[in-house]
Amino acid sequence: MKMSKKSILGIGIAILLVIFAIYLFSKTNKADYAEKDYPQISDEGILRIVTDYNSVGYFVSGDTIAGFNHDLIQLLQTYTPLKIELSLETSLSKSIEDLRKGKYDVVARNIPVTSDLKDSLSFTDVITQNKQVLIQRKKEFNNDIEPIRSHLDLAKKTLYVPYNSPAILRVRNLSSEIGDTIYYVEDKLYGAEQLVLKVAAGEIDYAVCDEKVAKKLSKSLPEIDYSTLIGFTHFEAWIVRKNSPALLDSLNAWIGRVKDTPEYDLIYKKYYE
Repeated sequence: MKMSKKSILGIGIAILLVIFAIYLFSKTNKADYAEKDYPQISDEGILRIVTDYNSVGYFVSGDTIAGFNHDLIQLLQTYTPLKIELSLETSLSKSIEDLRKGKYDVVARNIPVTSDLKDSLSFTDVITQNKQVLIQRKKEFNNDIEPIRSHLDLAKKTLYVPYNSPAILRVRNLSSEIGDTIYYVEDKLYGAEQLVLKVAAGEIDYAVCDEKVAKKLSKSLPEIDYSTLIGFTHFEAWIVRKNSPALLDSLNAWIGRVKDTPEYDLIYKKYYE
């Protein structure tokens, strides 16, 4: 059966549209996932790192900038000829988005090593260990209500976590483990520390936070209780793009070298012990 010229023209146009769509998708993909590894970074001479502002990793004390990640980054500067350009971003999801686009080369914050993130990003070797804890108010600051100690008592409770927080996966798993629903709210505005403050002020009842951050905050917030674990001890590391294997190798070589030095021990003890 012969096809009319009109039909052939229509098929031709459809094929061209498909080819154009594939081209656009390819261009979008390249824009979303920057092709940038150590050679390109070295040629430019700048290593762009993003971290978050919190009471353990990076903070201002008087007229001094301090923090575990801040001090590690400063130590890294003594090992690399690259100029380190440091930026601050509270949102982990925004940091990851900008990492993929090439705005940053490293996300240097305490990120739990999870299988979800491993699928699309590369973790460095372990930087430190941590635990996720339930933030609630102590009995004397909560109308004489005893703090939750059993995970079973979390059923039907609502926990607040930062938007796209790795803690969400643990809350979901915990809900399955107890065989009941644990509600959670992803807060797009506040980070973990701000949510802890809201618990202390009585604005919300429960939040999830890293134990090390909670311990530091408890010194100035006597209202909070952080004794109930949400998860087991987990590893934490920095992340780079999947397509930056040379940068990852360089960072891992530095991490391995620096963790054997007295300087690293002093930094760790200063903020974590």
